[in-house]
Amino acid sequence: MAAPAPRPLEVRFFRNINGREPAREWLQGFSTEEKKIIGADIKVVQWKWPIGKPLVDNLGQGLWEIRTSLGDRIVRVFFFVQNERIIILHGIVKKTQKTPAQDLKLARQRQSLCEQPTEQTNERKGTKTEKRNPPHRK
Repeated sequence: MAAPAPRPLEVRFFRNINGREPAREWLQGFSTEEKKIIGADIKVVQWKWPIGKPLVDNLGQGLWEIRTSLGDRIVRVFFFVQNERIIILHGIVKKTQKTPAQDLKLARQRQSLCEQPTEQTNERKGTKTEKRNPPHRK
């Protein structure tokens, strides 16, 4: 029997070539109370992974989303798990029923960069860097 993963799983943020962590920067735009709610949901995933709905949904190809309700708004935090680490890739406030294609594409691009071993890997964060600036967010 395989040994269980260490708990809690470590959480890392995707880092681009400029050293920025776009998902962390996005999260910092929320109020202190909202950050606590989102952080609590991330913490549940850290301790209870693997976990499913209603908190976490599988988007396919190893990409997952944490689903947080902030009253009148719905937040999605896209992540994948690599080497016993949760790598947070991107986040959105949902405005429609369907997740916008450009946000899924961006999360998958970042996931792909992290999964491909190259000399561009950021050893401190354990994640790969983007080779270009990420698309502008609205």
